[in-house]
Amino acid sequence: MLPSLRTAFALLSLLQLISSRPVTPPPQQILKEIILLIQQLHSGGQVPCNDTRVAQVAFTDRQLPEQELLCQAEMALAKVTKCKKSYEPLITNLKSLHGKKDCLLSDDNEIYLRHFLPALGNFTQGLYRLQGAPAAQ
Repeated sequence: MLPSLRTAFALLSLLQLISSRPVTPPPQQILKEIILLIQQLHSGGQVPCNDTRVAQVAFTDRQLPEQELLCQAEMALAKVTKCKKSYEPLITNLKSLHGKKDCLLSDDNEIYLRHFLPALGNFTQGLYRLQGAPAAQ
C-alpha cells in the first residue's frame, strides 16, 4: 500500500508541476498569428492610425539576427500611442518571439505605419516559410 501511495503522490506532484507552467505556443504558431493579425488590420479597408510615423526597421538587412529585427519591430509598434489597442496583440506576439528585453532602434528613418505593416508581414511570412510550413493563406 505504501509504494502505491508514493507513486500516487509522485504523479500528483508531477501533474501540479506541469499544470503550473504557462503553455507557450511554438514559434511557428506565433508567426502564423502575427501574419493573420496583419492581414486582419489590412482587411479593414484602412490600417488603424495609418498616417502615424514609426521607426523604419531594416527587415532586408541579413546582417542583423532575426531576433533583433523582431525586437525592433516590437519597439516601433509599442511607440504607437493613438491606436494602442489595435496593435497590442502584435506587440505581445513579437515580444514572445524575440525574448529580448531591449534592442537598439534608430529613429533616424521613419516610415508610415501603412508601409511598416506590409514589410513586417513579408518578413514574418519569410520566417514562417523558413521554418518549413506552407505559407499562410
